[in-house]
Amino acid sequence: MSIQSKYIVPKLKKKTNPKVGLLALSTDLTIESDFQSICQKLPFDLFVNRIHNENPLTKENLLKMHDQIESVTEKILPGQKINTIAYACTSGTIAIGEDKVKEKVQLAKPNCYVTTPVTSAIKAFKEMNLKKIALFTPYPESVNKTILDYFKKKNINIVSFSTYNIDLDEDIASVDPKYLLETLIKLDIKEADALFVSCTALPVLKILDQVEKKINKIVLSSNQTLIWDTLRSIGYKFPIEGYGKLLRN
Repeated sequence: MSIQSKYIVPKLKKKTNPKVGLLALSTDLTIESDFQSICQKLPFDLFVNRIHNENPLTKENLLKMHDQIESVTEKILPGQKINTIAYACTSGTIAIGEDKVKEKVQLAKPNCYVTTPVTSAIKAFKEMNLKKIALFTPYPESVNKTILDYFKKKNINIVSFSTYNIDLDEDIASVDPKYLLETLIKLDIKEADALFVSCTALPVLKILDQVEKKINKIVLSSNQTLIWDTLRSIGYKFPIEGYGKLLRN
């Protein structure tokens, strides 16, 4: 007995959520969980691809990501429109250059909005009218120099600077958040308008509120500002509690 096929016409959705692509480093243990912590119930769809990154953390290794950005971006929903691409590496953005990151991303996804931790941090400084910034990083000395030089070129006034001097992403992600909290609240930042904690791998997002309350200053981080700018780019502007004043506003 033969069975005759029955073809049913599917009904397609007329409206879909905005699509966001996240370029995460192959060595980053933190960025995806931070995005999910804030965004898992919000009205957009997140798609992640990993870009190869070599340890130890040096400018030379960071620069190696430049030639991969286009192909890694293209593999996020090939041929489909993406509203926003977030390149999740602060030091990598500075090593490569914001414009070059954007150029490479848009070769794969023309006309998409492109953000990075550096792009978003500088926008947040301006949005909140922050003139004097205290900077904390986990990076080694050679990478810290590139960060400080870049902010100087962008006319960002860094009034204090501290670092853990770590050169492996795995070690950065393994920093105890309780110890990180103790570190940040003991920094001498009385001259600063705000504290910026750099690096997408550092587990700082979930303690931002605690740090703000204890030091009575605005506290920003790479992942927090990256998520904030991503949400703004797709039109989501509602307050989000629990991750610092930037997202509450």
